Parts: sequence; structure tokens; C-alpha cells
Amino acid sequence: MAKRGMRFGIFLAPFHRVGDNPSLALSRDIEMIERLDQLGYDEAWIGEHHSAGWEIIAAPELIIAAAAERTKHIKLGSGVTSLPYHHPFLVAQRWVQLDHMTRGRAMLGCGPGALVSDAYMMGIEASTQRRRMEESLDAIMALLRCEEPVTIKTDWFELREARLHLAPYSDPCFDIAIASTLTPAAPMLAGKHGVGMLSLGAGMPGGPQAIAGQWRIAEENAALHGKTMNRRDWRMVMNVHVAEDDATALRDVRVGERAETVGYFQDVLGRPPGRSEDPLSDGVKAGTTLVGSPDTVAEGIAHLVANSDGGFGGFMFRAHDWADREATWRSYELFARYVMPRFQGSLDTLQASFEWAKSNRSTIFGPNVAAIRKAYVDAGRDVPEGFDARLTGAAALDPVKAG
Repeated sequence: MAKRGMRFGIFLAPFHRVGDNPSLALSRDIEMIERLDQLGYDEAWIGEHHSAGWEIIAAPELIIAAAAERTKHIKLGSGVTSLPYHHPFLVAQRWVQLDHMTRGRAMLGCGPGALVSDAYMMGIEASTQRRRMEESLDAIMALLRCEEPVTIKTDWFELREARLHLAPYSDPCFDIAIASTLTPAAPMLAGKHGVGMLSLGAGMPGGPQAIAGQWRIAEENAALHGKTMNRRDWRMVMNVHVAEDDATALRDVRVGERAETVGYFQDVLGRPPGRSEDPLSDGVKAGTTLVGSPDTVAEGIAHLVANSDGGFGGFMFRAHDWADREATWRSYELFARYVMPRFQGSLDTLQASFEWAKSNRSTIFGPNVAAIRKAYVDAGRDVPEGFDARLTGAAALDPVKAG
């Protein structure tokens, strides 16, 4: 891992319940990304969906372009671009342009398309989506190498001596990641091209126990294609909410989580196979949903690291509207203040300095007592009663406190 340690961010589908003003919801999404940038989050991945009422962003690149103008540091990616819905030449062109416009902060997340209703409206058979995704990514990767003209013909797109107008701004290319659940298809494709993974399966039943196997599949397939996988490019995606204590955190999200589970995953999607009747309670118990105090959430991430059998590079909140605006923003702030530093190495030197000062208090700070006593004497003033006792502990470190 890099010295700075784990990266953190959000996976913004988004999930806005039907009845919420969509114009305000989109503005709030961009405002939230701006706030996360200020809090030191590293990444935001924005989804693409076209039906079912809840996930209302149709063009993640538009959100990325708008958010890039309001932020300074956070990297912005599609979470994900549904490759079967687009000609691969245009996907490559758009992301190269975003790479330039953001000065290297753009990322391309790829998937086959999550909602069958989207594909249905475009006349795309669900059985062809994964095959189309692989064909598209093959073409995109060839184009991004900017080596030779690319000629490919499939039953749904064609490239004739195609080459990109612009080369990527990033050297050699911007980040690319494949969305993965629990099947082997995504790890195999990530390995084929040596790109990253967004492991949404980490938040599914049995997910934490399966992630190490997913990475092994990617590494094995990478070796077959002469590629290598980098754990730094592996990101986990889970539901998270942080409050001052576990009870408050659960109380914050209970109503909103039920609205999403019943109103979307049950009434619209028909409760996908394996989804619990009470995913919040069951997920918290199983460690696939992290809701609680900073300590509780940090323990959940540490458990996930252990299950990964070697670590991963990033942890992403699955952004949702489970809690109200104030509690949601408070959650992101608490996470940034008290959870992120534990996995980024930024507390190590501070803790070491604290322990050193505490253990050497009598030998290093002891002479301070005599110096302050002398200052009273030199000024012709009486040494206050209880002077030595007042200069023990923390007071010995701070002459102002000694008063």
C-alpha cells in the first residue's frame, strides 16, 4: 500500500426516493461531492440509470463535469457507465476529454447495466449484456493505448481504423475499474485488462467471505493475459452511516432504509435473490452494513481488510438517503475525523509523539518546574502554595496553566 494508506469516497447511484424533488436532489448530490472534497475524501463514483424512478442520474459525465468545477482534489468517476448502452468510441472520447478537463481527476467505472428495464427500453437482450460489455471494453482499451488504428466489427458496433482525437491527459491513462458483485465475470474481465475493481459484492450476504476469492480470480486471469493486478486499485462498496453511538446511528437510518428496501428493492425490483427481509439488522450483524459509532464502523472495515487476505486500496460509502440531510452530513464528517485517519497512517506519528512525551515527562519536562520556581524568585514574588502539585501532570507541560 502507498504511504498514505487507504482511499475513501462514495458510490453515488444515487438512491432518491420517488416524491423527492429531482432538481433539488441533483443539486444536493453535487453539493455533497463539494462537501466531501472539503472533508478530504478521495473519490466519488456516480451512477448511470434510465428507469425505475429512484436512481435519477442518466449521464454521470455531466455530474462529473459540474462537480469538477466546484472541487479541488477529489477524483470523479462513473459508477458505472453501462457499456452495452454506448458506442465504445464515444465512451473513450468522453472520458479522455474529462481527463483533460479535470486535469487527471476523471475515472471510468464500467459495468454491463444494472437495471433490466434500462436494457429493455433500448432493445438490448439481458443475455447479451455481459458479452457486449467485454467487447466494448476490449475496444476502449485498444483505443486508449493510442498505438495503431483500431478496426473491430461486432453485431452491435463497428470501428473502422478508429483512433482517438486526444490522448489521455493522465500518464499512461486515467483509472479504470470494473463493477463486481459475487460472480466470476467481473474479476475475470478486470484481470484480462489489468484494471481495478469496485466490489459491490462486499455489502451482499456472504460478501466479506467471498472477496478474497474474487481477487484471486482476477489475479489468475491477469497472469493468463500477461497483466498484473494492483490491490491499490481494488475498492470495496458498502452501506455506511456513522453517529456518536450505535443506537443513534441505527435510529438515524431506520425509517429511510425501510423506505428504500420496500419502495425500491421490493415494490420495483421484486426483491432480488438473496436480499433479506430486514437487510439493515441482518447486514449490521453480518458486517455487510456498517452502521454505528466511529469505533464500530472502523472495526467493520478492519474485519473486511482481514477477509481480503492482503488488503485493498479504497473503501466507498454506498451513498443513500437513509438519514436526513443533517445526520447524513454529520456521518461523513465523523467518518472523516475519526475513522479515515486510522487507515491512512496519519495518526501514527502523532500517537508516537504523545506516548514519547508522556513516558518522558519527568525527565524532559521536569526541569520546567525549577525554571518556573526560579522565575518567581527572580521577580521577588512568593512561590504560590501547592506550586509543585500544580505543576504535575498536564500542568507541567504548559506554564500558562501553572499560572
